[in-house]
Amino acid sequence: AARAFLAFDDLLAMVAARIAAGQPPLVVAGDGLNDPRNLGAIARSALAAGAMALVLPKDHSAPVSGLAAKSAVGALEKLPVCQVTNLAQSLKSLKKAGLWNFGAVAGPESRCLYDADLRLPACLVIGGEGAGIRPLVRRQCDWLLAIPMEVGVESLNSSVAAAVILFEARRQRNFCKQPADQHA
Repeated sequence: AARAFLAFDDLLAMVAARIAAGQPPLVVAGDGLNDPRNLGAIARSALAAGAMALVLPKDHSAPVSGLAAKSAVGALEKLPVCQVTNLAQSLKSLKKAGLWNFGAVAGPESRCLYDADLRLPACLVIGGEGAGIRPLVRRQCDWLLAIPMEVGVESLNSSVAAAVILFEARRQRNFCKQPADQHA
């Protein structure tokens, strides 16, 4: 059976409803995730950490089928997936809807993951294996986050990086005080 994707306008409505209810949404966007096993693992971590949806570009992503579904171990059946034509434009729309876009980028321009307030309404952008987040997509990120690592280790696998950041967001949301100002 062909997969039914969530319409982007429906995702925007879901985001608005969560923000209005005082429940900061968490969305994951993948940019250039070419390995279907990583895509599936990211979907599984996203669902487990409480993300409400996964946003993927139609052309710069592994297909949401077969190997991805196997790696997701059922998560792709439960987590809404939204396919978009232009990821950078979609991130701009999510920002207008009230989300803060956090890009996972290992590098000197990034701030430490543990200094970021992930209790805010957020979209976590994960780049693909090798190339990372494309420049136009990166420009839509409000914050670039790096996971602190040992010297000499440049980066983590995209699915591992996603899991680390997603569960830091979950930890902050479940065990830390809510920010006084939701930046709405």
